[in-house]
Amino acid sequence: MILSVSRRTDIPNYYAEWFINRIREGFLYVKNPMNAHQISKIRITPDVIDCIVFWTKNPVGIMKYLDELKSCTFYFQFTLTGYGTDIERNIPDKKKVMIPRFQELAGQVGKERVIWRYDPILFTERYTEEYHIRAFRQIAEKLNGYTEKCVISFVDTYRKNKIFLSKAADNDKSDAELTEFAEKLRKIAEENGMQTAACSEKIDLSGCGIRHNCCIDRELIERLIGCSLKVKKDKNQRLECGCVESVEVGMYNTCANGCVYCYATYDTHSMEANCKNYDPASPLLCGRVMDGDKISERKIKSLRDGQITLADIGGA
Repeated sequence: MILSVSRRTDIPNYYAEWFINRIREGFLYVKNPMNAHQISKIRITPDVIDCIVFWTKNPVGIMKYLDELKSCTFYFQFTLTGYGTDIERNIPDKKKVMIPRFQELAGQVGKERVIWRYDPILFTERYTEEYHIRAFRQIAEKLNGYTEKCVISFVDTYRKNKIFLSKAADNDKSDAELTEFAEKLRKIAEENGMQTAACSEKIDLSGCGIRHNCCIDRELIERLIGCSLKVKKDKNQRLECGCVESVEVGMYNTCANGCVYCYATYDTHSMEANCKNYDPASPLLCGRVMDGDKISERKIKSLRDGQITLADIGGA
């Protein structure tokens, strides 16, 4: 099993204590986002966890628990952009706090385990192409030697961010314009020792040296665990998504990062109510099991399929 922690919220930032308690106890509960009374019990013991993929804009909460994760294979998807608090309202200063934190994390776990995400890219009167190029270069130079890969994507319109994007953003660029812009980012990343990939993009950027990304990355996971995986593409993600199957443990409307482009926190009142119900000792991320809830144990198993050969890694 590959554990996604989490596409729906920033667990490493806000809910690290809860997650570590779940690792200690060996199980957690996840509500069905379409039916809150349906709850899955998921076993998360070392014999079934093949890899944990953390998603975060600020890993400060989980960093003090890294020693407790030594029995697990994991890596981070770390979003670090050039936006100010007008776009990412509750993220600390990038230059003073977040870049040093990225460097510290990579220094502890290894540069191959920290993926830099410069996404989503949106264009406004303030955040022009020129602005993004400058910000990207400044960050890339600081992260040189601290990561092997940069992931980019262009902003998608969802119900939650539609009003903001229609009023403030200038995102009616042609595929040719986006490709030319992306190539500039790719060259900067390459100059700083990183390969570049695009996340869930409909446009094909392979012509400028940028391939489609797999955030839940079979190739990387097999490299980290030294073992091949028997796993399929995640059918629950968008067609353009290259991720393989994983078990998502997060909950919508629980992230307090305050990003205006977010699809996972679309109701501020629900988010505030959910955060008030956070209990790090509960099997549920935010809340408790209530009357009428039905708990079903999900069948979980390891995906490991044998040792990787030289041919698997391109050595023969």
